Amino acid sequence: MDIQNNVAVVSGGASGLGEAVVRDMIANGGKAAIFDFDADNGKKLATELGDAAIFCKTDVSDEVSVKAAIDQTMKAFGAIHFAVNCAGVASPKKVIDKKGNPMPADFFNRVLQINLVGTMNVIRLAAVEMYKNTPNDDGEKGNVINVASIAAFEGQVGQAAYSASKAAIVGMALPIAREFSDYGIRVNTIAPGIFMTPMMAGLPENVQASLTKMMPFPKRLGKPKEFSQLVRSIIENPMINAEVIRLDAALRMAGK
Repeated sequence: MDIQNNVAVVSGGASGLGEAVVRDMIANGGKAAIFDFDADNGKKLATELGDAAIFCKTDVSDEVSVKAAIDQTMKAFGAIHFAVNCAGVASPKKVIDKKGNPMPADFFNRVLQINLVGTMNVIRLAAVEMYKNTPNDDGEKGNVINVASIAAFEGQVGQAAYSASKAAIVGMALPIAREFSDYGIRVNTIAPGIFMTPMMAGLPENVQASLTKMMPFPKRLGKPKEFSQLVRSIIENPMINAEVIRLDAALRMAGK
């Protein structure tokens, strides 16, 4: 599909990988709705980008919040063509801590609610609007791109909740893509490795250096614009469907 004159909703769009996607969409002639809980960064980014962007304060784990953001997007732009799900949390916690205490069930549930249920909330509510679009010459109406993680495949100690949520995103990719094929909507998943997001930039230099040494090639952390470049390539290439694409410089994570 063409990005020009089409509309993307980007969860987690106020910073990091999501912000890179928002900027790339608008740089290529599209429009973007920033779905994020961070009102300060979200409003600032939308103001900077002008009429092609809006900010919708959104708790992706809350169906009512996501529906309100979808409605706000439809009112502003009249359609939704792309949904890119970058919102998520990566809080680590062991199943049994050093004192022998079990992981709180609420912690596990919270990670799944944000990462997994939040992704599904955006998919299902955005796809309803994509379903209404006029198809292009290929019969295509929209694109869904979900963000998993290499932790879906090589989760480390302390990542049980995070890995479970991201593995579930990988697992639901094919059945949703098969279903949405009848509607002219493609569904793909990106599994990033380690990228230089604001969270990573806040780590001490020695930690960043140790992470860089782990990378086979190129020996550096990924750049958010390299993530957004892949998002754009997926949208523009109609043969990419039901794929899970690792974007990780050949990194395979150790156990800890």
